[in-house]
Amino acid sequence: MRIIGIDPGLRILGIGVIDYDGNRFQSVYSGVIKTKNTDSLAVKLAQLYEGITAILRDYQPDVLSIEEAFYGKNAKTALLMGHVRGVAMIAGHHADLEVYEYAARKVKSSVTGNGAADKQQVLFMVKRLLKLKEDPVTMDASDALAIAICHGLNYKLAKLRS
Repeated sequence: MRIIGIDPGLRILGIGVIDYDGNRFQSVYSGVIKTKNTDSLAVKLAQLYEGITAILRDYQPDVLSIEEAFYGKNAKTALLMGHVRGVAMIAGHHADLEVYEYAARKVKSSVTGNGAADKQQVLFMVKRLLKLKEDPVTMDASDALAIAICHGLNYKLAKLRS
């Protein structure tokens, strides 16, 4: 199964694509889509949609996994992340992909065994699980790979339970 993981961000959106065969992960792609602070919200969202769509077309994943919305203290940030998540989910839907959402704590717990793990712990386990010699290009890309890994692990558990 080929899984695309998306770490939503309006300024920097992380993307990770992995192959998962039931007991082994392999990194296919990791990177980011960046937008300019000076662009309008509509332009940024269009750029994110176009970038995600291009990666979906190039790598042909089977499913899309994305981090759930985090409701922190800043309502404006939560609203903007909702826009970004919506764009990513629509891109996945237009590519005929099933879309799965995972809370940040679930991603961290799945990858590291600790739902309160920090970004360095997540990066360490992503590198280990994917047997990467170098770090992904950014922490956003590392987080996206972790979201993809989380789906693979949870999909396997769901299959075992059924």
